[in-house]
Amino acid sequence: MARARGGKKHDVWLFLIGVFKLFKGVSLLIAGFGLLRLLHRDVATVTQHWIEVLGVDPDNRFIHRALVRIFNVTPKQLKELSAGTFIYAAIFTTEGIGLVSRKHWAEYMTLISTGLFVPLEAYEIYHRFTMLKLGVTAINIAIVWYLAERVRRR
Repeated sequence: MARARGGKKHDVWLFLIGVFKLFKGVSLLIAGFGLLRLLHRDVATVTQHWIEVLGVDPDNRFIHRALVRIFNVTPKQLKELSAGTFIYAAIFTTEGIGLVSRKHWAEYMTLISTGLFVPLEAYEIYHRFTMLKLGVTAINIAIVWYLAERVRRR
């Protein structure tokens, strides 16, 4: 731990976890607004446009599976997805701001909210393994362990 201005201890890991949570929150806000923009548009046309722009092979089995799901999305589902995305964005952003500000309540909130999802993430890895899921789960386990140790020491 290093000393910050004003003599207060500044924990680099706590700050980095806060920045990570803020990044996730902002990313979900962007995704939520993107979902809302799709409400009054033809999802298939927008998706096809982005496939062409990004140069993605629509015949790739993973892309094809995703396209089938995207093309079947209803406006009601888009509203529900965007609402859920905004709720998670609010939680992550609150955690991030609290952790960057070194608030004790944010440590507890992050410990609980992150810890609650680890079993679900493990279940998802077991049933549909990807390296991305494994990496995110490993980061979340490290965050839970680190925050639990901080809370226990205090």
